[in-house]
Amino acid sequence: MGVRTISNAAMTVEIETRGAQLKSIRDAQGHEYLWQGDPAYWKGRAYNLFPFIGRMEGQTYTLFGKSYSLDPHGFARGAEFEVCEESGEEVVFLLRDSEETYAHYPYHFAFRIRYRLIGNRLETTYLVENGDEKEMYFAVGGHPGFFVPMEEGLRFEDYVLEFETEGVPGEAEAAKGVRIVHMSEKALPDRIEPYELEEGKRISLRHDLFDNDAVVLTDMPRCVTIRTPGGKRAVRVDFPQMPYVGFWHVPGKEAPYVCVEPWSSLPGWDGTDEVFEKQEDLLHVNPGETYRNVWGIEIL
Repeated sequence: MGVRTISNAAMTVEIETRGAQLKSIRDAQGHEYLWQGDPAYWKGRAYNLFPFIGRMEGQTYTLFGKSYSLDPHGFARGAEFEVCEESGEEVVFLLRDSEETYAHYPYHFAFRIRYRLIGNRLETTYLVENGDEKEMYFAVGGHPGFFVPMEEGLRFEDYVLEFETEGVPGEAEAAKGVRIVHMSEKALPDRIEPYELEEGKRISLRHDLFDNDAVVLTDMPRCVTIRTPGGKRAVRVDFPQMPYVGFWHVPGKEAPYVCVEPWSSLPGWDGTDEVFEKQEDLLHVNPGETYRNVWGIEIL
C-alpha cells in the first residue's frame, strides 16, 4: 500500500492506494479534520463504495438469472488502486476488473477516482467506465469520517449538521420535503417516512442518534455543514448528484467523529432478493460509456 499527497496553500491531503481512501485532510496550520481510524471505534477513514452501497439480503444478488455474492459496501474499499495521473494538486486512482472481481461482479470496468484541490475544497470525481458488452448496473458513494469535536473545549453535542438552504435555488423548498430511510435490525431499509429538520435546516448531533445505525435521508438539500456556533472550524460536504446522504458513527459508543456519506443508491431492502437489472434505484451505464459524479469536501 502506498500513499499519495496533494497540496496547495490552503490544505494538504493524503490518499492511500488501498481503496483510494483518504488518509488525511489538514489545513494550512496543520489541523487534522479527517477521522484517523481508531480501531476502538471504527478503523476506516473514508471508504469509497462500489459497486454496491451497504448490505443486501443474504449478501447475494441475481444478475441475468445468475447468483453472485458481494461484501457490504462492495469490493473497492479493500482493493489496491493504481495511480494513473498525478500532479501537485491532483491525483487519479484506477481500479480495473480482475478475475477476483469478476467472480462477484461479472463486468469488465474501469473505476477512476480523481481528487483535485481547488482552494479550500477537495473535489472528488467518480468515473465508472463500462468496458463490457452488456448494460452495467452499480452504485457508488463516499464514506468520509470527520473529527467531532474539531476543537478543544467543545463537545460532540455542541455540533449540528446544517443543510445549506439560503441563497441556493430550490433548496429551501427541498428542506420541507425531507424523508428518512428507516433501517431494520439488519441495517437494511424497510420504509421511508417524512422527517422534519430542526428549524427546517439542521440536525443536532448526539451519540444516541446512531443507536439504530445510520441516519439516511432523501429528498434533502445537497449540501451539509458540520459546525457549532461557538467554534472556529467547520466542514462542508456538497453532493449535487447524490439523491441520498447518510450520517453515521459506530452505534452504542460515544465515538468522537461523524461520517457524511453521499450515496447514489440505497442498500438492499429488508426481505427483498436483489435482482440488479430490475432494481430501479441502481445506476446503469451502456456499453462503452462512462458515468461521472462530482462531490466535494470544504474546510471552513
